[in-house]
Amino acid sequence: METEPKKSKGWCWWIVVLAIAAMVAASATLTIWSNARHSKVSSVRGRPGKIAEKYADALKIAIQFFDIQKSGKLVNNKIDWRGDSGLEDGHEEMLDLSKGMYDAGDHMKFGFPMAFTATVLSWGILEYGDHMKAVKQLDNAQASLKWITDYLINAHPSPNLLYIQVGDPELDHECWERPEAMTEKRPVIQVNTSFPGTEVAAETAAAMASASLVFKKINSSYSNLLLKHARQLFTFADTCRGSYSVNIPQVQPYYNSTGYGDELLWAASWLFHATRDESYLKYVTLQNGDAFANWGTPTWFCWDDKLAGTQVLLSRVNFFDTTEISDGENIGLQMYRKTAEAVICGLLPDSPTATSSRTDSNILF
Repeated sequence: METEPKKSKGWCWWIVVLAIAAMVAASATLTIWSNARHSKVSSVRGRPGKIAEKYADALKIAIQFFDIQKSGKLVNNKIDWRGDSGLEDGHEEMLDLSKGMYDAGDHMKFGFPMAFTATVLSWGILEYGDHMKAVKQLDNAQASLKWITDYLINAHPSPNLLYIQVGDPELDHECWERPEAMTEKRPVIQVNTSFPGTEVAAETAAAMASASLVFKKINSSYSNLLLKHARQLFTFADTCRGSYSVNIPQVQPYYNSTGYGDELLWAASWLFHATRDESYLKYVTLQNGDAFANWGTPTWFCWDDKLAGTQVLLSRVNFFDTTEISDGENIGLQMYRKTAEAVICGLLPDSPTATSSRTDSNILF
C-alpha cells in the first residue's frame, strides 16, 4: 500500500471562517444545557436543564453566519443586505454551481474547506440536534447544510469528476465588492483521473456520508443520493491517489494540502458510520491504519488535518460497538482511542501533557 507525503509538523493556523462557524455551532450547544448526558446512540440526549440564553444566542449567530455566506438564488432570505449572486456559476460547463458558500470575505468557492465545513456541521447536528431543536436552530442548521450539499452534488456530475473551485482568486482578491455586484469571470477547476485530488475528493465523500445521516429520517431519498455520491467519491479518491496541491498547483497559495492519508481515513470512518459496511472499518484499521493513522502522535483538528476527528469518531466504535468486530480491527480501534485520549489530554489545562500553546486565560493558539 502506497504511503502519502508526511504532514507538516506545525500547527494548522489558517482555520477558515466557515469551518470556525461550523465548529462554534457544534460546540456552543455543549454549554446550553447543564444536565445533558452522553448516550450510546448517535446524539447527545438527556433531560435539558435551564437554557442559558447567552449561549443560545451565540448558537443562533453562529448558524446565521451561514446565511450570510450563501451564494445562489436565496430562499427565505433572512439577511436584508444579501441578495441573489453567483447565478451563472458553472454555466460554461453546463452545470448549476450557483449554490454553496463563499469563503471568508471572498467570493471564491473553495471545495476543500467547504466540504470540511459540511462534515463538521453534520457532526454537530448529529451530536446535538435535539438541543438545537429546543432553541429553534435545528431547521436552520439543516437548511445551511443542504445548501452546501446541493452544491457538492452538482459539483460531482460523474463518478471520477469533481469540480473543486469556482472563481479566480487573484482577480477576486484584487476587488472589494458585494457578491451581488461582481462581474468578473468565474472559471472552474476540476479533479479527475488525469489530475486526481485525493484529499478534496475524500473530504467531499466525508461530507456526503455524514450529511446522509443527518437527512436519513427526514428525507430518505436525499440521504440515499448523498450516500451514492459519497461511495463514488471515496472510490475515486482511493483508486486515483494524488495530491490536489501537486496536480493543481494554483491552489497552493490558498488551501494547500500537506497530505491525503487523513482524509481517506476520515471519509472511510464516516462511510462506516453511514453504511455499517465492514469493508470501511477494515480500511481504517487493518489495511491503512499503519500507513496513515500516525498512532500515538496526536495532532490538532483542522481543515488540513482530520486525524484527531477520525480518532474521536472511531473511539465511539471502540466504546459502544465492538460485538461484531474482529480482534485485528479492535486492536486498531484501540490505537485510535489511545491517540484520541492523548489529544484530549493535550487540551485539558491541568493535564500533565497539556499544551503550553495557550494564553493566560487558557485559550489555545
